[in-house]
Amino acid sequence: MSKNTRIMPVIALRGMNVLPGMMIHFDVGRKITVAAIEEALLSDQTVFIVAQQDDMVELPSREDLYDVGTICIVKQLVRLPEEQMRVMVTGIERATLEEMLDEPHYLKAVVEVQEDTDREHLSLIEEEAMLRQLKELMNIYAAANGKSSIAFLRKIADIKNVDKMIDEIAGNIAISLEDKQAVLNELNLEDRFNCLATILTKEIEVIRIKKEFQAKVKEEVDKNQKEYLLREQLKVIRQELGESDVVSEADKYMEALNKLKASKAIKDKIKEEIARFRTISSSSAESAVSRGYIETLLSLPWDKKSKDSNDIKHAEDVLNEDHYGLKKVKERVLEFLAVRALTSKGESPIICLVGPPGTGKTSIARSVARALNKKYVRICLGGIRDEAEIRGHRKTYVGAMPGRLVTGLRQAGVKNPLILLDEIDKVSSDYKGDTSSALLEVLDSEQNSHFVDHYVELPMDLSEVLFIATANSTQTIPRPLLDRMEIIEVSSYTENEKYHIAKEHLIPKTKQKNGLKETDLSISDRALEQIIHGYTREAGVRTLERRLGEICRKSARELLEKQTKRAGKSVQPKQVKVTTKNLEQYLGKVKYTYTELNEQDEIGIVRGLAWTSVGGDTLEIEVNVMPGKGEFKLTGQLGDVMKESAMAGISYIRSVSEQKGIDKEFFAEHDIHIHIPEGAVPKDGPSAGITMATAMLSAITNKKVRRDVAMTGEITLRGRVLPVGGLKEKILAAKAAKIKTVLVPKKNEKDIEEIEAEIKSGLEIQYVEQMEQVLEYALC
Repeated sequence: MSKNTRIMPVIALRGMNVLPGMMIHFDVGRKITVAAIEEALLSDQTVFIVAQQDDMVELPSREDLYDVGTICIVKQLVRLPEEQMRVMVTGIERATLEEMLDEPHYLKAVVEVQEDTDREHLSLIEEEAMLRQLKELMNIYAAANGKSSIAFLRKIADIKNVDKMIDEIAGNIAISLEDKQAVLNELNLEDRFNCLATILTKEIEVIRIKKEFQAKVKEEVDKNQKEYLLREQLKVIRQELGESDVVSEADKYMEALNKLKASKAIKDKIKEEIARFRTISSSSAESAVSRGYIETLLSLPWDKKSKDSNDIKHAEDVLNEDHYGLKKVKERVLEFLAVRALTSKGESPIICLVGPPGTGKTSIARSVARALNKKYVRICLGGIRDEAEIRGHRKTYVGAMPGRLVTGLRQAGVKNPLILLDEIDKVSSDYKGDTSSALLEVLDSEQNSHFVDHYVELPMDLSEVLFIATANSTQTIPRPLLDRMEIIEVSSYTENEKYHIAKEHLIPKTKQKNGLKETDLSISDRALEQIIHGYTREAGVRTLERRLGEICRKSARELLEKQTKRAGKSVQPKQVKVTTKNLEQYLGKVKYTYTELNEQDEIGIVRGLAWTSVGGDTLEIEVNVMPGKGEFKLTGQLGDVMKESAMAGISYIRSVSEQKGIDKEFFAEHDIHIHIPEGAVPKDGPSAGITMATAMLSAITNKKVRRDVAMTGEITLRGRVLPVGGLKEKILAAKAAKIKTVLVPKKNEKDIEEIEAEIKSGLEIQYVEQMEQVLEYALC
C-alpha cells in the first residue's frame, strides 16, 4: 500500500456532496452511516464522504457510489431523538474510491489521496488569469442571480489560491449535484477550472433566458391588467352617459369566441379580427365588413361534430322503408357504415348517383342522411358559372360572401354533415372561372382536409363530410372530376318497380299532399297498372306522381261537390273509387301506346332497340330498294354516328355480296333508302349497326325478317358485333313491345347477367359475335 493510500470509514450522502475546504453539517439516520461516524471518532476523526448516484438505494454498493469523494474531519456531533445525528464536517482533500472492504456494520473502503501533480506546469501569470476570470464570472453570476451575498463575494476576492477558489465557488453556488460532482471529479487543476467556468457560463445564460421569460409573462399580465382597468373605466363612462345596459358588440363577440369549439390558431385569428374591430369607428364602411366577417367565423362549426349512427340494421330499415329496389346504392351505403363502425372513422367516400330524371337520386341522399343520423344539406349546382360560388368571394369585393360549401356547413351547424351536390353534370364555366375545376379540391379526399375559402381565408376540414353528387349523365362531367367520384348507376324502373313505388310511397304521399284521408280514395291495382302503362313513358316516377296528383285533386273536388247538408248536419260522401272502367274520367284518353309486334314477317323491316333519356324504346328500321343509279339515302334525322353505322353496314354487305348471291351490278343499278319513323325526332348512337345491316340485307336479298326478333349492337366492316350500353332500358322496351327474342352482343353477356331475372323473364336472349349469327336468328 502506497503512502497516499488509506483505509477509512465511508459515509454515502444522498443528494449532496462535500468539496475540499467546505464546512457543512447534515443529519444522518442510517445505521451504517451512524456506525461509520462512531468508528471515525474512535480513531483519527477522519471519514471518506462520497455521493450516491441513486438516492433510493438504502444499502449502497460500490456501483452505487461515485468514484471521487472528499476526506473530511468530523468537527462536531449532536445526537438527536430517534437515533438521529447531526454532524458537522470539514473537507480536507480529494480522494478516489479504490476498493470496498467487507465490514458488516458500516461502509469501509480503500481510498487514494489525489495530489495535483500538473500544477507545477502552470505559471503564476496563468494562475492569476484564472483567478481574475473566476472572479469576473462570479460577479456576473451574482449580479444576474441576485442571491449571492456581498460577504461571499468579498471572501473569494481575498483568495489568492486558484485551487481553493474553485472549490469555494463550486461548494457555495446553487448548482446541481451532477455539476458539483463534475468539478470534484477533475483531478487536474486546469481541467477543474475549465469545468467550473463552463458551469458558471451556462448558469448565467440560463438565468438570462429565465429573466426574459419572466419579463414576457409580466408584460402580458400588465397588458391584461391595463385592458381590465380600461374596460372598468369604460363601464363607468357608459353609466355616466346612461348606457350601462348596453354591451359592446366586441364584448359579445369575445363571449361567443370563448364558447367556440375551435383550434388555438383559429381562435387567435378571430381574436385578432375582434381587436381590429374595436379600433374601427362604427360609422365607418369598414365596420360592416369586419362585423360580417367575424360573425361568419363565429358561426362556422370548426370542431363541432354530430354523432353518427352505427346501427346497420336501423340504416337498412330506413333505406328499405324510403325506397323500393336500388340494391347497389343501399349496399354501398351499408358497406360505408360497416367500415366506419369497425374503424371508428372510415374515409368518407365521394359517391355520384348517375341516372335518368325522376329515379329518386335526390331522395336517396336524404334517406342516407336519415339512416346515418347526419345533418342534410342540398347544394344545387345546375347552371353555376362563377367559381366564387364554390370558393367564396374575396373580402375586398363589395357584398363579398363565403362559397356555397361554407354556407352549407354553417347551415348544418356541424363539420360532418351529408352534403348533396345536385346536378353536378350541369355546372359550366365562363370568364369568371371554371366551376368544375374549383370542385376538384372539394371532392379529393387527399386535399379537402385543408380547403380554403377565399372569404374565410382559414383552412376548413371537409374530410369528414359525406359528399353525394347526382347527375343525369357522365358525358358532360370533366374527366378529372369524374375520376374523384365513385359512380353508382341508378337505372330506369321496371313497370313492376313503378307499381310497388306508387303503392308504397307515391299514393300515400300524394293523398296527404292533397288533403285526402286514407279512406277517401282507393285506386285499384289494375287501374294503377294501366296508369303506369298507358299514361306515363319515363325512366323515373315523376310523371306517375303527377298523374296520381291529378286523380287526387279531382277526387277532392268530387268529395266536396257531393257533400250535402241535411237538417243542419253535414253528411260525408262515400269513398271515391278509381278503377279501369272510370280511369278515363280522371286522366282522359290513354296517352301512350307501345309499338307491338307486326302482324306478319316483312321484308326490309327490322325492330331495333334504343336508349333514350326517359328509358328504352323500340325503333322500326325500314329499307326500300329501288332501281336507280346506286344512290344511298338516310332519312329520319339520323346523327353522324348512325350514318356511319349505316355506311359500315352497306360496306359489309357489298363485301359478302358474292356469298349471298347478290349480282355484281346490283349496287350500281339500284338505290337504297333507309328510314327510321318518327322523322321529327333526332336519333343518334352507336347501337343500330346490326339492325340497319339486317334490314338492308333483307331488302336486297328479298328475305323476310322475323317479326318477334329485336336487336342491338354495332357492326364493323368485317361483320363483327361490338358491345353497347343501356341494356336494361332496351330489354324493358323489348318486353313492353312483346318481343320474344332479343339479339345482344356476346361481350355484353356480363351486363345482361346483372339485370334482374324479373326483367328478363319471358324473353329469349341470344348472344352474337358475328353478323352471320345475327342473320341466322333474324331472317326467315
